[in-house]
Amino acid sequence: MIRCVSLPGELQHPALSFLREIWTTLGGSSSALRRVEIEDGGELPAAFAVSDLAAATIAAAGLAVSDLVAVSNSSPFVQVDRRLASFWFGTSLQPQGWSMPPVWDPLAGDYATVDGWIRLHTNAPHHREAALAVVGEAGDRARVAAAVSLWRADELERAVVKRGGCAAAMRPLDAWREHPQGRSVAGEPLLWWEETDPEHARSPRVAPGRPLTGIRVLDLTRVLAGPVATRFLAGFGAEVLRIDPPSWDEPAFVPEVGLGKRCARLDLRASDGRERFFGLLRGADVLVHGYRPDALARLGLGSEMRRQARPGLIDVSLDAYGWTGPWCGRRGFDSLVQMSAGIADEGMRRFGKDRPTPLPVQALDHATGYLMAAAVVRALTRRRTTGRGCEARTSLAKVAALLSGAPAHSASGPFRPKEADDFQREVEVTSWGSALRLKPPLLVEGAPMKWDFPAAALGSSTAAWPGAL
Repeated sequence: MIRCVSLPGELQHPALSFLREIWTTLGGSSSALRRVEIEDGGELPAAFAVSDLAAATIAAAGLAVSDLVAVSNSSPFVQVDRRLASFWFGTSLQPQGWSMPPVWDPLAGDYATVDGWIRLHTNAPHHREAALAVVGEAGDRARVAAAVSLWRADELERAVVKRGGCAAAMRPLDAWREHPQGRSVAGEPLLWWEETDPEHARSPRVAPGRPLTGIRVLDLTRVLAGPVATRFLAGFGAEVLRIDPPSWDEPAFVPEVGLGKRCARLDLRASDGRERFFGLLRGADVLVHGYRPDALARLGLGSEMRRQARPGLIDVSLDAYGWTGPWCGRRGFDSLVQMSAGIADEGMRRFGKDRPTPLPVQALDHATGYLMAAAVVRALTRRRTTGRGCEARTSLAKVAALLSGAPAHSASGPFRPKEADDFQREVEVTSWGSALRLKPPLLVEGAPMKWDFPAAALGSSTAAWPGAL
């Protein structure tokens, strides 16, 4: 068991180092860290301390819940199972009699270029079309590979991005740190925070056993960090309403991250869709979104409009490559940031591989999600005392810097695979069939994580808050 206390000069465990940095960023008191216990064990095989990052980010979110409860009650202890946390950074779901669809489009993946490697992200149809338009091939992976092999990695990256697609050349850690965007990210905080206007209505009372009961969370996020954040909030009683465009789907991810949420559709490009959105926003406590920095503003849903619609709103967002620098508006995903920021190259080097070797899980997404959840709960705690809302934001690239900036990693022991005892006894009846769900990796004393709804398909609910239907 790892306790969040240390003697002067004592070597700090990586999980505790991560936790201290995250908790300081969140404005938490160092004394609160004494309430945290992390159960040690083996770890995921990776070039970086992924299991420690998993335990630390989940612990930070749990400690934020503990602090919220402490406003009106005692201060609960927080326990994290590091092994289960590692599993939740992969998948928590075990389908019974059905299978999850493939995570990746057939053309998505890493391709050798003249001078290195590039990753093409083609899961969304328009991203696939953009990549194929640049390389001049269609449909066949071997032909795409042959076409890509004639390009320099950085030139192909620029061409695909210019076309509106998603691609990332593989860079070493040092090259990323010297890159203009890498330097910009290095200068950003892990979490940027600004208080906003006071709310008009009183915050719901904190019920210690279900501390987020009555908190309404409007979720505009998609793959994958934002949905992880709102799944966490739902686990402590928040009413989460996820909004997606009419034609969007994430069949490989929604069963995993849709737990505890209602999922509806709105077309925010249409005037009636925006009007309904503002109606939802006026009744929300929290907005979580992952659009590129100017996307909502271009739809007439900019920061000032959101503040006016809901004074006291807690507005938490993320992007891929950071909020400053030449790439601040670039589309991106976990797998692309791992290529850009040196993680895939470092994995290849340390494990002696001949191709990009990313982390075994999409750790940047998951860690960012728990950081966002922690920010939401910390903001709720502040709002109870100041009455003010806030805007907060982070990025996958900054979380990548947190992970890659840790001391050299060495595994602490073997990592046991999932076992029957790791799963909850109750069967979850999802929209796709029955499934088993892993036990939660987090225990906040007196406030167990549990979800009121099984995972449901996108568009399965009406775009309205419960009670307003």
